[in-house]
Amino acid sequence: MTRIETARKGIITDEVKEVAVAECLSPETVSSDIANGYSVISRNTKRAITPLGIGRGMRTKINANIGTSKDHISIDEELEKLRLLVKYGSDAVMDLSTGGPIKELRRTLTEHSPVSIGTVPIYEAAVKAVEKHGSVLKMTVDELFETIESHAEEGVDFVTVHSGLTMGAVNHLKSQGRILDIVSRGGSIMLEWMIINNKENPLFEHYDRLIKICRKYDMTLSLGDGMRPGCVADATDRAQVEELIILGKLQKIALEAGIQAIIEGPGHVPLPQVEMNIKLQKSLCNGAPFYVLGPLVTDCGMGYDHISAAIGGAIAGAAGADFLCYVTPSEHVRLPNADDVVEGVIASKIAAHAADISKGIPSAVERDKKMARYRKALDWEGQISMSFNPEKVRAMRAHMPPSQKEVCSMCADFCAIKTVERALHGK
Repeated sequence: MTRIETARKGIITDEVKEVAVAECLSPETVSSDIANGYSVISRNTKRAITPLGIGRGMRTKINANIGTSKDHISIDEELEKLRLLVKYGSDAVMDLSTGGPIKELRRTLTEHSPVSIGTVPIYEAAVKAVEKHGSVLKMTVDELFETIESHAEEGVDFVTVHSGLTMGAVNHLKSQGRILDIVSRGGSIMLEWMIINNKENPLFEHYDRLIKICRKYDMTLSLGDGMRPGCVADATDRAQVEELIILGKLQKIALEAGIQAIIEGPGHVPLPQVEMNIKLQKSLCNGAPFYVLGPLVTDCGMGYDHISAAIGGAIAGAAGADFLCYVTPSEHVRLPNADDVVEGVIASKIAAHAADISKGIPSAVERDKKMARYRKALDWEGQISMSFNPEKVRAMRAHMPPSQKEVCSMCADFCAIKTVERALHGK
C-alpha cells in the first residue's frame, strides 16, 4: 500500500509518527492530511533518510537546486554544494544536471544526500535523445517514461513533471501574448516537442504511466508549472491559470490513485499578487502542498535575486505556501558556485522562518524569543547560536576590542540595552 492508502485505513506508521514529532503535530493529524492530499511525506521506499513532511500545519520547507551544465562539469563541486546546503539547513535538494555524466552524478548525490532528493527527468531524457537521435525532437514517449522510471529506481524522492502543459494551455499562450513566453527549461523542451511533432504532451496524455511508476516506489509527484511567469508583467495571466486548473485536476487523479502530489508555482510575481496566487492555488488544487520558486517580486534584482526571492518567499509562506525553492545571487547570470549556494539557502531559510512566525509555528516563535532574551542579556554566544550563519557572525566579532566584548561597535558605550539596565535597575 502507498502512504495515502495506509493513512486511509487509519494505520499510523512509524514514519508518520516521526514526522508528527518533528512538526509538533499529532500523528492522527498528519495521517489524516496525507490521506486527504493536504500534506505529503517525501521519501522513496528505496531510501533510508529522515522522512520529509511538507504541507498543512508544518514548517515551511526549502529546496536548493544544484547540478552540472554542458559548460561546467564537476561532481566534486556538486558534492561540496550538497554538503553546504545540508549544513545550512536545506530540507531538500534537486539535481538539475544537463551536462556531463548525469546518471553518475545523480547516483552519487542520492547516495550522499541525507535529505530528500528531487529531479526533472525530462532533462536527462532530452540529453539522451540528442546523443541517440541527434535532436530532442526525436525523443520517444517510451524513452521519456523509461528515464522517469530509472530515476525512481535509483531512489529519487520526488520528480518534477510538466503534465499541465497541454495543447490547450499552449493555445492560450499563443493567443494572449507575453513579454517572456516560457522560462521553464523543462516546459520549453516539452513545448517544442509538442509543436514540432504535433502531439499532446505525453506527461498529460499518458498520466496513468506516471501514476504506475509512482505507486511502485511511493515517489511524490511534483506537478511542474511550465507556464510559470518569467517576469512580473506576465504574472497570473490566462496561460498560468489554465495550467493551474489542469494541475488541480491531475492532483485529484493522483490522490484518488493513492499517489502523493505537490503543485509547483511561480516564478516572478509582483507583491500585490503573491498572496492571491497562493489562495488561488489552494482553491483550484484541493489544498495540495504548494511549492514556489521564490517568488521573485522584481525582475531587476540581478546579482541579488536571492533577496528578491526571499521577499516573495516570506509573503508566500505566510499566505500558505508550503515549500520554497531557493534562488541564488547568480540566478539569471551563471551556474551557482559554493558561495552562491550558501547565500541562497540562508536567504530562503530566513524567508521560511519569517513565514513560520506568521503561521504561528511554535518552534519559529520560540527561536525569536530566545534571540530576544540573549540580546537583553548581552549573551553573544547565545545570539550567534540563534543566527542562520553562526560562522559569519562569529567572524564579524572576531576583531572586537576587549573593552567592547559585551556590546557591538555601532553603539559601544551608548548601548541601548546597557543604558536601560543602568537606568531601571542600577546595573
